[in-house]
Amino acid sequence: MIYVVATLSVKPETRAEFIAAATACIKETRKESGNIAYDLHESVTDPTKMVFVEQWENAEALVPHRSTEHMKTFGRVAVKCVSAPPRIDHYARKGRRPLIRTIGANP
Repeated sequence: MIYVVATLSVKPETRAEFIAAATACIKETRKESGNIAYDLHESVTDPTKMVFVEQWENAEALVPHRSTEHMKTFGRVAVKCVSAPPRIDHYARKGRRPLIRTIGANP
């Protein structure tokens, strides 16, 4: 399983445009083969800070995702809306359980 966390800073004046484009992209991405979850979150302290949290079955599922029409469309909008290059991190889940479990959870 692969997690992708993309952190972006959005120009305040383009925030609504960014969210509209992201909403359309998310709707289509959730239909993709191999996608488990795809969500956009906003900072509780700074409304210009956004983070996409994605969950995919495997790294191979990301390959076609990058070249889909909805990602290309979103990319054309996002490039105008961000104030800095995004930070994109990939994480792998090894095995059936998270590396660290919630305190008090059953083993």
